[in-house]
Amino acid sequence: MFVASYLGSCAASMAGYCACWTCSTVTRETMRRSARLAYSFLFFLAILISWAGRDLAKPLIEKIPWIMRAATGFEPSDKWFGQQAVYRISMGSFLFFGTMSLALLGVRTKGDKRGAYLHQGNWAAKLAAWLVFIALPFFFPNGLVVAYGWAARFGSGLFLIIQMLILVDFTAAWNESWVAAGEDDDRWLYALLGLTVASYAGVLAIAGLLFAFFKPGGAGSCGLNVFLITFSLLLCVAFSMLSVLPCSRGGSLFPSAITSLYVMYLCYSALQSEPKDYACNGLAHRINAASGSTLVIGMLVTLLSVVYSALRAGSNSQLFTLADDNDDIAATSAGRPLLDAEAVGDSADGAAPAAVSASRAPGADATAALDDYTPVSYNYSFFHLIFALASMYIAMLMTGWGAVEQEKDRVDVGWTSVWVKTGAEWVTALLYSWTLVAPVLFPERFA
Repeated sequence: MFVASYLGSCAASMAGYCACWTCSTVTRETMRRSARLAYSFLFFLAILISWAGRDLAKPLIEKIPWIMRAATGFEPSDKWFGQQAVYRISMGSFLFFGTMSLALLGVRTKGDKRGAYLHQGNWAAKLAAWLVFIALPFFFPNGLVVAYGWAARFGSGLFLIIQMLILVDFTAAWNESWVAAGEDDDRWLYALLGLTVASYAGVLAIAGLLFAFFKPGGAGSCGLNVFLITFSLLLCVAFSMLSVLPCSRGGSLFPSAITSLYVMYLCYSALQSEPKDYACNGLAHRINAASGSTLVIGMLVTLLSVVYSALRAGSNSQLFTLADDNDDIAATSAGRPLLDAEAVGDSADGAAPAAVSASRAPGADATAALDDYTPVSYNYSFFHLIFALASMYIAMLMTGWGAVEQEKDRVDVGWTSVWVKTGAEWVTALLYSWTLVAPVLFPERFA
């Protein structure tokens, strides 16, 4: 009986060890093959810590004297404690990704050891460094954190602008791709037409829902909400008409339809950020009656959308090309001779460099040497810069852009958020309109 028990215990321990070893191996392999997903996980973890810190960090911060010195002369509220926690955690995430961005400047080929060891490898050391960066701002003086809060407003605006640029370029590239495919198969053109009609139908449906939710009966005229919804629709009509005019070179209704859909989404996002005690925010009144799980799901969806936006923006290191999702793309066979020829041409004495000479050796050594000249599939430094800016955006999202009316059970609420999103909506419409008229105004630059 004792022997059986002992053997069972050993078997259970061995099974646990094997399970842990397997999980760690799979995790390391996943991180090695897709570094972007691993960094996205760290970023999302920072978001969750910020979320928890905003609501639960008061007992901890009360015990930190250099932070509490900033509260002399007034009685700090729960929102003040939450803001302190969010700013410092966001600052730690910003410093981590900002440091990575600086360290990876100039990495253009896979032969650069910084890409292999710093960006894609050594995850245990990077996780430890990330934890240090997250904790470090809690030792910073309050003045530095306040300065970061103001800098985060500008960094967040830059993050939103990059999102807009990528959206405008993505829709144009999508349209060109399907139109080109439609030259050989008309079904691509019919699909493009169907998506265009569906997008405009979605615009009208969103507008109808916005009038229903944000101009509820018995709430008065709700002039501000009516203006924002109506003006958004007029913007959609204006740049849609502009896109089909003869003066708009390369204009098309499909990019206009997708941009219109995004503009109306921004209008909705701005209106739902109105404080819940505002009479014209009928959606907030419905949310108040929702269950706690519904609120949590809504917040998680918001945060996941930010993670996805940062991931896509970081992967689009060139704003006017579509990103490739594979971290380990090999160079094309056509590209390798070009790299080899360039290296030979750059040699001062006409002889091939050592690396290229090695590439002519048979077997695996030749492949490894050529891989040293394989371009990376995206700009590592730019990728981390986007996540640094997204860390700033999270600080604004959690604190309602630093406003005092941020609500505990919601994120991105307050009049500051309303006007920031409204401004983002108008800038999106302006940027898209500019892409239509710029080739006409400056033909030599868009030839």
